[in-house]
Amino acid sequence: MPHGDRGRRVHLDTAGLGRMPAAARAQLTEWTRHEDRHGPYEVDEHVHHVVRPELDARLAALLGAPAGDTVLTTGAADAFAALVPRLPLGPGDRIWTTPYEGVANLTVLTALRDRARCRLEVVPLRPDGDLDLEWMAAHIDDDVALVSVVHVPAGCGIVTPVEDIGRILAPHRCLYAVDASYAVGQLSVHAGRIGCQLLTGDAWRFLRGPESVGFAYAAPELRQALAPNGTGSLVPPEGASVVALNAALAVHEDAVPVGGLAAVLRTAVEETPGAELIAPGRVQSGIVSFRHAEMPAGPLRRALAARGVIVGKTVAQETPLYSPGRGGTATVRVSVHHDNSAWDAARFAEALREALAGHHAVPTAVRAAAAAPAAVAASGGAVAAPAAGPRAVSAGSVAGAGAAGDVPAVRVPRPRRTAGRRHLALVSAPAPDGTA
Repeated sequence: MPHGDRGRRVHLDTAGLGRMPAAARAQLTEWTRHEDRHGPYEVDEHVHHVVRPELDARLAALLGAPAGDTVLTTGAADAFAALVPRLPLGPGDRIWTTPYEGVANLTVLTALRDRARCRLEVVPLRPDGDLDLEWMAAHIDDDVALVSVVHVPAGCGIVTPVEDIGRILAPHRCLYAVDASYAVGQLSVHAGRIGCQLLTGDAWRFLRGPESVGFAYAAPELRQALAPNGTGSLVPPEGASVVALNAALAVHEDAVPVGGLAAVLRTAVEETPGAELIAPGRVQSGIVSFRHAEMPAGPLRRALAARGVIVGKTVAQETPLYSPGRGGTATVRVSVHHDNSAWDAARFAEALREALAGHHAVPTAVRAAAAAPAAVAASGGAVAAPAAGPRAVSAGSVAGAGAAGDVPAVRVPRPRRTAGRRHLALVSAPAPDGTA
């Protein structure tokens, strides 16, 4: 590569925070200054009369949903936490989630289970890491009241077949929630084709909008189910951030395949001695996760940053029901956007070689999940689940697994926010008797 290009910084952390387009950043700066000089009322009027009609139409087109069924929120997790706990579930109901569920949504589901005294079950994985759709089709019944699925998880690049799941669930009475935070903007996300009643997303990742802005699509069936209890406090974003999101969506292109570029990154990892690629499932997105046998994820991320390549890091607590490979707690996460180039991928491969110079381990790969994922128990250890049948997640009792038989209960950890909006630390959920 040309010598003069070596000083250019390469951004490969869109999954953490996308680079805002120049037009969106200019709008954010302009209207922030305007609010500082003239107060919030003029900005609010501009947002209400000019920006929101455009933004609602763009969001509806992006998500394949009627404009009146989408709302702005401060983030996908906030929307999920405001709506899902108010669903009218009872002791005879079951909730399904997956091993890839994020800790924020998992905590909400656990609290709902505790309040409603219903069951929370984890759909098993196939040996290759994909969700077992045949198991879902065989075990779905009208006592399944809610199914929560993440389209692309935070910790790896697997793409969940959300449309196939929607077709399985369609004949039944359950509500279907999809977390598209890491999918929207890099993949086609169409609520109508998915068949979900709740779809949540963040604007600051692959859509490259401002931080602390997200959105939710709520279908009429969901609103009807929520009517007896109302909705929680959905705090909408305001002012300059809304203007900036509208500007970002105005320049957002339709999802352009980044599979070729992501494949180059995966190959670079696979060819690196000591690197363990985390790539379960048959379909991958523009997120590539790995760890190294000798250099932890944090130092490796910093070593790449020192060489001008910005990548992210994930920790096991972000997806506590999924623990791939050797059981390390952190991975390096590389994520590409449509504006990344082949040069960026080549620079990453070069920086990775430089950062690991002197380390001579044998390369490995984790392309498939173990027979079943591990769950984080209250003691911090892992509790293995059987390869077949769901895992019933319970705070303090042994729950049955239907036709699959009884399985040991595991305790889902509860998140506690620490410094920084996107960093979570786990504390044990209290047992029903009040003990830790």
